[in-house]
Amino acid sequence: MLATVQLFAQDNGVEMADRLRSDGKIYVVVTCIVIILVGLLAYLFSIDKRLKKIEKENTGKN
Repeated sequence: MLATVQLFAQDNGVEMADRLRSDGKIYVVVTCIVIILVGLLAYLFSIDKRLKKIEKENTGKN
């Protein structure tokens, strides 16, 4: 039964992707994903920059 559900989900996903592609909405989805990933990367780089600054301050005190 699980195999049947899984096969149904895969067919439905392909149909949904085809429909989004034909409507031109797939570009909106891809753009949103790219914006989210760029935001996460920027956040991670800012955290890394702050950590390097804190590490540099702590090594100077010792």
